[in-house]
Amino acid sequence: MTDTLDAPSPETLDEIPRGVTQDGPKMRLYLVDGSGFIFRAFHALPPLTRKSDGLPIGAVSGFCNMLWKLLVDMKASAEAPTHLAVIFDHSEKTFRNKLYDLYKAHRPPPPEDLVPQFPLVRDATRAFGVPCLELPGYEADDLIAAYACKVRDAGGEVVIVSSDKDLMQLVGPRVSMLDTMKTPNLVIRAEQVFDKFGVTPDKVVDVQSLCGDSVDNVPGAPGIGVKTASALINEYGDLDTLLARASEIKQDKRRQTLIDFADQIRLSRQLVQLDCDTPLPSPVDELVVREPDAQALAAFLDQMELRTIARRVAEVLAGGGAGAATPEPAAMAAAAAPQHAAIDVTAYQCVRDLETLDAWIAKAFAKGIVAFDTETDALSASAANLCGVSLATAPGEACYIPVGHEHEHEGGLQLDAPAALDQIPLADAIARLKPLLESPAVLKVAQNGKYDLAVLARYGIDVGPMDDTMLIAFALEGGLHKSYGMDELSKRLLGHEPISFKTVAGAGKAQKSFKHVELGAATCYAAEDADVTLRIYEHLRPRLGREHMMTVYETLERPMPKVLVEMELAGVKVDPERLRQLSNDFAVRMGELEIEAHRVAGRPFNLGSPKQIGDLLFTEMGLASGRTTAKGAASTDASMLEDLAAQGHELPRILLDWRQLSKLKGTYTDNLVAAIDPRTNRVHTSYSLAAATTGRLASSDPNLQNIPVRTEEGRKIRKCFIAEPGHVLISADYSQIELRLLAHIGDIPQLKAAFAQGLDIHAMTASEMFGVPVEGMPAETRRRAKAINFGIVYGISAFGLANQLSIPRDEASAYIKTYFERFPGIRGYMDRMQRQVRAEAFVTTIFGRKIFVPAARGHSQAERAFGDRAAINAPIQGAAADVIRRAMVRMPGALRDAGLKARMLLQVHDELIFEAPEAEAQAVIAVARQVMERAPEPAVSLSVPLVVDARAATNWDDAH
Repeated sequence: MTDTLDAPSPETLDEIPRGVTQDGPKMRLYLVDGSGFIFRAFHALPPLTRKSDGLPIGAVSGFCNMLWKLLVDMKASAEAPTHLAVIFDHSEKTFRNKLYDLYKAHRPPPPEDLVPQFPLVRDATRAFGVPCLELPGYEADDLIAAYACKVRDAGGEVVIVSSDKDLMQLVGPRVSMLDTMKTPNLVIRAEQVFDKFGVTPDKVVDVQSLCGDSVDNVPGAPGIGVKTASALINEYGDLDTLLARASEIKQDKRRQTLIDFADQIRLSRQLVQLDCDTPLPSPVDELVVREPDAQALAAFLDQMELRTIARRVAEVLAGGGAGAATPEPAAMAAAAAPQHAAIDVTAYQCVRDLETLDAWIAKAFAKGIVAFDTETDALSASAANLCGVSLATAPGEACYIPVGHEHEHEGGLQLDAPAALDQIPLADAIARLKPLLESPAVLKVAQNGKYDLAVLARYGIDVGPMDDTMLIAFALEGGLHKSYGMDELSKRLLGHEPISFKTVAGAGKAQKSFKHVELGAATCYAAEDADVTLRIYEHLRPRLGREHMMTVYETLERPMPKVLVEMELAGVKVDPERLRQLSNDFAVRMGELEIEAHRVAGRPFNLGSPKQIGDLLFTEMGLASGRTTAKGAASTDASMLEDLAAQGHELPRILLDWRQLSKLKGTYTDNLVAAIDPRTNRVHTSYSLAAATTGRLASSDPNLQNIPVRTEEGRKIRKCFIAEPGHVLISADYSQIELRLLAHIGDIPQLKAAFAQGLDIHAMTASEMFGVPVEGMPAETRRRAKAINFGIVYGISAFGLANQLSIPRDEASAYIKTYFERFPGIRGYMDRMQRQVRAEAFVTTIFGRKIFVPAARGHSQAERAFGDRAAINAPIQGAAADVIRRAMVRMPGALRDAGLKARMLLQVHDELIFEAPEAEAQAVIAVARQVMERAPEPAVSLSVPLVVDARAATNWDDAH
């Protein structure tokens, strides 16, 4: 339970801490931001409940690990503390709410699962023998400030364990901060504060007063950010001087803002200024570092059913305790690790002979599971050569098997025989590893295993069965994080930062190929990858069942790497001569447009320079500038030029045409020729599975998904994608799949009826909205309905629709109103998705995929509006992505069962591209249609039919 704290006595407030004198030992006080620890533990770790009764204990577990790690690190430090306390917020309401009733008003209530853990975390603090402090009416930051100021002023040293920017105002002589979430721990001194705020710590309050704080709802000055605020404070010296001399500021808007909002800025200063005179709930001398009571701590951890940390703590305390001198640093580091023993890369084995390799293979067969990774000399899996393979059979048990390393010599490279580098010959290693990696009796675990599958497939190894930690994480938390790479997962889940590639291979021009990395360093790097992958797997895999995401992973994620590997290795043929001719044509046309642009402008200028274009359009020609870039310059982006062109200005239209040709030339015609693999004479793209939150695939190196299809130039590029002699390309494309899914998911009667009857959906919409018969409908009327159909459901505004259709905004607004009146089910669907995302922070596709939308709970209105649009779009676009994934997984088997030789080559969102012998064309089209149109079954029975358009031709454009 939370302590009830009596008000401190006057004697306590006036007391100077003992031991902080010139004659005695120097006091070093560590102040831990306990509230920060709680929220970091809760949000960084997966949910965890006590098995006996289902009590949520995830934050308690994380907090205990973090606090124990701190205690261990403190003991190992050369500057160990003499005093220590963990400080908590007592309640949400403080003296600041009396100053400003909207202070922190926008903060949502704490998650339901976190509330019962608040008192347990305080119990945990006391169980570890650490003082646990809080004070009604004050925030933890104020208590930290008061203790820090008292000890600092008495000559002691203070370390604030937190990364909270609000506490940076306290940094200075004898006061520093320590961010223990960084690896290694990050010490924050005046230099780091200056890097963040642009001012010294004593001016941080002034900067925060100006820029405010959206998290705490501190108003500040509208439109002034940290960069502007720091510049002003550095120029005028302090906030009071700045406000007194605001009338001298040259920029009109900034000057008026400071004058108009001076009182609000001063109020903000009162809100962000920490109170160093806060009463102290306990004298400083009572915060001395003490040994935890081993029995009491064991009892608490046993009560919480935290077996792993209990075991680690018991091992250390048995050797003398976290505060004793007995344990070695390595043992303490191991005890502090959040999940497994600490990762010791020096313990990994470099396998250089067949006998040792056989022993590792036998161990993997015995375990029934092995994590593996490949190291290569290139990023492209279709062209990379194998340097080595790493294996891990248990946490901390990993090895590296080098097979393709070379010596690097000054004056050039010299390839030595394998024996000269004491490594197993490639053919022998492959022969030994193939049975293991192909065995159905051993589960293989990889991180982004698609790459490894592709590399090993070229050496004759068909890996299987395999789990992929990246895909498991994506299935569990799609949309919640920006990256699902191994390094990020390791830091997020294990609290460990793996060795970086540049650490072993260098960076920039000095970077060398992995085949030239010395074997000792290569072993540490490569074996760690396998070890970390296995640890991540053990952390994530159990969550699939608990969080009901097993079906999503098994049906939509796990089968995809093998499908994509076949496509990527197959590649697609392009006509290099036709591409070169097209590139020349684009260059000639660009030259003509450049001459025309110079004529209209009346002088030469660089058509590729946004600055020169901005100066020309908005300064010399006096055209209206509607937007600015992040750096404050007038925007010359495509939408801005489109607006100006729509107003009848000639130069913006020329610039748009030039830019389009420049992009097509640079991104496609030139790059595609360079991307042709000389060994296959084909282009091999790479697909990313965990790139888009909705599950859509992304294509890169080169990107083949963004070639324009609506412009003549884009279609010319598609004509360069050709079939091999005697073959054809087949394009199979879902027709209006997202609108069909909207009709099903939103249960829209009019749309469902139209699709069931095979009607023109856009003409039907136009007829409903504008009262125009479908027969003889003007093309422009249908075009408007099409724009509304595709735009409104994805959150298009009246402003956006007006721009798209070149109509007044009030007319666009009337269209939107009419649309919702005619199709009320769509508004109902949109409202349901917005309510769901606000309540659960995610939406779900009809196949069960969770798509997290953090922006829906953002602090700003703009963030939340973006989140609302994403929540409406995601179930539809995500379902479309799921449908085509299901089709792709079934397609290779369906083609084989039909006895067809066709190969699936490309996926472009709703379209699949095949290459087939001419004689098979119609049979392949029939199989593709059947598989794609029935892809949702049996998991989902759609209330509208899916329709696939398919054609065969000798090039991609004619097949589309």
